[in-house]
Amino acid sequence: MIITHYGGHFIKIAQGDMVIAANPFGKGSSRKPIRFGARIGLVSMNHKDMNGVENLSHGDKVPFVISGPGEYEIGGIAISGFLSPKPVGQKGLFNTIYTIELEGVRLCLLGMLSSPELSAELIEGIGEVDVLFVPVSGGDWLSPADAGKIAVALDAKLIIPLAFDDGGLTASNLMAGDRRLKLFLKEAGAEGTRPLEKFVLKKKDIEGKEGEVVVLDAISHA
Repeated sequence: MIITHYGGHFIKIAQGDMVIAANPFGKGSSRKPIRFGARIGLVSMNHKDMNGVENLSHGDKVPFVISGPGEYEIGGIAISGFLSPKPVGQKGLFNTIYTIELEGVRLCLLGMLSSPELSAELIEGIGEVDVLFVPVSGGDWLSPADAGKIAVALDAKLIIPLAFDDGGLTASNLMAGDRRLKLFLKEAGAEGTRPLEKFVLKKKDIEGKEGEVVVLDAISHA
């Protein structure tokens, strides 16, 4: 599979003809819309920076949209949504955590998770995590330190930090100056990690991994 990060919480996971897009920029977002066809669209929160599913249609491709907790199966791919333990921000928006089973790899997207405190029941529901997508921005969301704690709690094999960029700055530019990303890498013992434009992942690549960090550039095009 190929994993691409467009900034914020917006990621694309492609496996052959199957394209899954999570948390695309929506109307009213300060970020430039990015459009491409997707088979599945995931929305963790009804927020302008995460709900732009109208941008995931192209030609005859119209996505199956998932925007809340539940159990789903689309094209042989199992997706589970779990409600976060606490609302986020002053508006009290609800966040959904997603797990995706794809080609024998289990991915977990935390969305705009605001607290590292997960119940034993929720951790059990999430299950074994091969690849964890975790926000590290602080503020209303997880701080770099909290992101590190939750990665340990979920025993993730690979960790991909999200929401470290500001308005399209890339990870390459931020490595030297963005305190949040640097703090997270320090917490994870991954200082010096070089960012990738895309991450090509096969099941064999996760064998023997324990909390390894992968940083993806926040690219501005599909």
